[in-house]
Amino acid sequence: MPKTLLDGLTFPEGPRWHNGRLWFSDFYNYRVVALGLDGKAETMATVPACPSGLGWMPDGSLLVVSMNDKRLLRMQAGQLVEHADLSLVAGGPCNDMVVDRLGRAYVGNFGYERFKGEDVRPAVLARVDPDGTVTVVARDLKFPNGAVITPDGSRLIIGETMGNRLTSFDIAPDGGLANRSVFAAVEGLFPDGICLDEEGLVWVADPRGNRVVRVREGGAIVETIALPGRNAYACMLGGEDRRTLFICTAPGSGPGRAGTTDGKIEIVRVSVAGAGLP
Repeated sequence: MPKTLLDGLTFPEGPRWHNGRLWFSDFYNYRVVALGLDGKAETMATVPACPSGLGWMPDGSLLVVSMNDKRLLRMQAGQLVEHADLSLVAGGPCNDMVVDRLGRAYVGNFGYERFKGEDVRPAVLARVDPDGTVTVVARDLKFPNGAVITPDGSRLIIGETMGNRLTSFDIAPDGGLANRSVFAAVEGLFPDGICLDEEGLVWVADPRGNRVVRVREGGAIVETIALPGRNAYACMLGGEDRRTLFICTAPGSGPGRAGTTDGKIEIVRVSVAGAGLP
């Protein structure tokens, strides 16, 4: 069973293992947090429009998705500045992101204003190049969410939360995406955050199933970590050997989480190390 590393959070999301610590966004405290394995947490940035996906440029500068104003921010001289405006392509709040080794950021969005009662609409996936140029690289995605890039940089896998599937693309040298295919379609699975391991399997946070599952290409679930009474919204393999699975949990999601303190970072040891990006 997982154990709690840190509690007292509103809604933890976007976990990333970076420079010996777990970085994550605590949505409704509007902060980016870095957490050591000793349980000590440090606020690294504040994002008034709600932080989500995290990543780093080749020079080490932090990128943060600013959800509600649909921007990508970059840390520069200790301050967050606009790296890209995604409002012309994002149909709803921007969410998770994966950044490749060249600094190209692939950013998802809801596709619709979920918390304003809009009907579900397909969404696009945007690529933000290092100079801030925004390009739509995939369309008709059903709530694109957590994403990973394989160790050789040739393939991107993304969770379609409302599509109950993980979708794969080949990454072209120019950063374009091609050869879309279904990596895994699992009835009843609602993929949120994901991470990849050395055997090419994907750990998937499934909030509606109160679990995290390890999925093989083709759709077989080979491991399940149950989280009774708690929803798992994201996961990340980290630690010195990348065999610690960090899980972002909370009893629910949405703006109603503001003011709550029952979100957690939970951890469990696994047998296969993490691989690829993030």
